[in-house]
Amino acid sequence: MFESLSDRFEGIFGRLRSKGTLRQSDVDEVLREIRLALLEADVNFTVVKNMLDRLRERIVGTKVHEALNPAQQVIKLVNEALTEALGGEAMRIQYASRPPTVVLMAGLQGSGKTTATAKLARYFRQQGRSPLLVGADLQRPAAVEQLRTLGERVGVPVFSEPGDPVKTAKAGVDEARRLGRDICIVDTAGRLAIDAEMMDQVRHIADATKPDYTFLVVDAMTGQDAVTVAESFDATLSLDGVIMTKLDGDARGGAALSVKEVVGKPIAFASTGEKVEDFDLFHPDRLASRILGMGDVLTLIEKAEQVYEKEQAEEAAAKLLGGGFTLEDFLEQLQQVRKMGPLQNILGMMPGVPKELKNQEVDERQLLRVEAIIRSMTPMERVDPTVIDGSRRARIANGSGTEPGDVSQLVKQFREMQKMMKRMPGFARPKGGGGKGRKGKKGRSGGGRVTPPGGGRVTPKQPFTLPGLN
Repeated sequence: MFESLSDRFEGIFGRLRSKGTLRQSDVDEVLREIRLALLEADVNFTVVKNMLDRLRERIVGTKVHEALNPAQQVIKLVNEALTEALGGEAMRIQYASRPPTVVLMAGLQGSGKTTATAKLARYFRQQGRSPLLVGADLQRPAAVEQLRTLGERVGVPVFSEPGDPVKTAKAGVDEARRLGRDICIVDTAGRLAIDAEMMDQVRHIADATKPDYTFLVVDAMTGQDAVTVAESFDATLSLDGVIMTKLDGDARGGAALSVKEVVGKPIAFASTGEKVEDFDLFHPDRLASRILGMGDVLTLIEKAEQVYEKEQAEEAAAKLLGGGFTLEDFLEQLQQVRKMGPLQNILGMMPGVPKELKNQEVDERQLLRVEAIIRSMTPMERVDPTVIDGSRRARIANGSGTEPGDVSQLVKQFREMQKMMKRMPGFARPKGGGGKGRKGKKGRSGGGRVTPPGGGRVTPKQPFTLPGLN
């Protein structure tokens, strides 16, 4: 979503890096280009004006740090301004002293409200809570059935009963209290557009359930319309926060950068995909870092911690260090990485990844082909791929629905990856210590620069890829 904005910022800061010092004319030019970049990204005009006023004041009034060049100093200040515009810090949920904590979900049809409701329940469940979902959307056909299906997927029970939505919502809260559930999430009806009947109903539900949190679900793809919708709902319900869906889309992203300053309510959670796992607390500082091309290491670590057990990670690391990493281990690691989400998203979180590689489309079907090839191998072939001859290669290709050349390419790239790992500092174990390689000379295997197979630098024409992804 923020790819175009990131590209504009990269161009702005790239020109700054060539300057030894910043004159007033340089500052004016930078601010002018940042203004155009934000307006092109569909950021609210008032938000852009306020952000630039704060930026100008900080750039003029800030003493340049000795450890930073002018470009780095401006990037730091822009990062702070973006983080502030996005809300400053992540929202902290305070649970009710007398359970359940009631959460009211509101929004228009098509914004992903019911799906976001189930994702929120999964989030609370991961926090060690025991949520109950209440289906109070009795107007949209099959809305309750959709919620029940999603509830089964995330392992959360659903309560609903036909009749009046207000009474159903109140009965759901009572049921959560009776069952000892400490979170009660009420899914309300939406409309294609804001109307008086919908607003009256959701207001009555709020009066009956007395929610601790009222969240509005908005579609980031609708741009500034999402901000207008948030203003209208806030006037009726007094929102506590916004849940932004479809942040993985290809819209310009201005809504996310505008909603906090215009509406005065923070983005509490963000949905970045269709899967129930693609949902988490919204971290303004992390999104600002990604927009500026600085990666998002903390989110990457959190995702890894969710799918990797500590013992498994240590065992895999030991095999890498000891040179015993096999195709069987690679298959296991590949499956773990896929649980973390699309590879394109993972690359976007990694700092220092070249722009060409981030923008390169990754076909997830290639990962499935790699899995199929490895699964078609015998245990012996996975441990020692050198035994794979012509007949074995043909059998593996037939078993995986691929070509013999694909099998050869996978085996070749896996060997290259093993060689590359041995070149990396810390992956080679020199004999006798002292930082020397196997032949007693520094730099042979115990350190030095990391180079790709065949030597030289990694360039867009020679990307580092996982085996089978060329």
